[in-house]
Amino acid sequence: MQHPPSVPAEEPIRLTRYSHGAGCGCKIAPAVLNEILKSELGTFPDPRLLVGYGTRDDAAVYDMGNGRAVISTTDFFSPIVDDAFDFGRIAATNALSDVYAMGGTPLLAVAILGWPVDKLPAPLAAQVLEGGRAVCHAAGIALAGGHSIDAPEPFFGLAVTGEVQVSHIKRNDGAQAGDALLLTKPIGTGILSTAQKRGLIASEDHRIAVDVMCSLNDAGTRSGELASVHAMTDVTGFGLGGHLLELCDAAGLAAEIDFAALPVIPRTLHYLAQGCYPDGAFRNWRSFGDRIAGASTTERMMLLADPQTSGGLLLAVDPAHQQAVQDLLAGHGTRSTCIGHLRPQQVPDAVIRLI
Repeated sequence: MQHPPSVPAEEPIRLTRYSHGAGCGCKIAPAVLNEILKSELGTFPDPRLLVGYGTRDDAAVYDMGNGRAVISTTDFFSPIVDDAFDFGRIAATNALSDVYAMGGTPLLAVAILGWPVDKLPAPLAAQVLEGGRAVCHAAGIALAGGHSIDAPEPFFGLAVTGEVQVSHIKRNDGAQAGDALLLTKPIGTGILSTAQKRGLIASEDHRIAVDVMCSLNDAGTRSGELASVHAMTDVTGFGLGGHLLELCDAAGLAAEIDFAALPVIPRTLHYLAQGCYPDGAFRNWRSFGDRIAGASTTERMMLLADPQTSGGLLLAVDPAHQQAVQDLLAGHGTRSTCIGHLRPQQVPDAVIRLI
């Protein structure tokens, strides 16, 4: 994807220096978020609201009454990379993922931009928007306006409107005992972004991470059409462990994960060994680590809690159709890995167990 002309500057501007967090690592920790959301958010008695916040799904879904439904979501964060164009691409890809994770198709997006106008040049913000526009174009939709504010830190994202056939909606609570768990992207973006902020990452490793984060999860639209796919979510700021817990809790299930099968971005463990621990991973682990068994090493704990930015789709699939689903995803250009399976919860027991 071609970058627009660069902004003249005496030395490169590192966007990550202007934010306290990075990408989805900026998300409020799960335990704190639960405190914030103790109110009656999403409980307005509207029978046409098919999906609200109750099952921690990726987007809201509203029934249009003709077998179709509207999907609504928003997502934004502070820079995870220094390049403005790539930052825009990653943030837009991440926001669109919520629609794909519901089994839907995006229709249009509007931008959400915060920019410290006294610290960073306006043409740099234009590059961020161009990155977002490029991804929307790749997804076949328009970036149709938006809203901006003068903010202490830069941030960018999208509010996205999508559509889905009601019978194709994939909710977290649809998972079933025995389902195979498929993951469509390797994990490790939080660790690699931490290495970048510390100036430790090799350029080729950084490029691989950017490519992963800029890969659209549009295979979710096709997956939504499959009855054998029982549930689907995307893996973002709460890490693989946190988003798997949301899926398990919604369906009243537990999960067994084959740790050796987890797909990991190359050289992630190299940077982990150098102490590149994201702050967000510690916040995540403090929120849900007591619900995970078998994470007895730093490597296991960090990979389960590592906050992902624009991570992959996590699918709960009928095991009898697992290979067929993986073949379909591969035909769509999406590689998937079976990382474990779901089973009934047993009390008292850890909800996620690593084997």
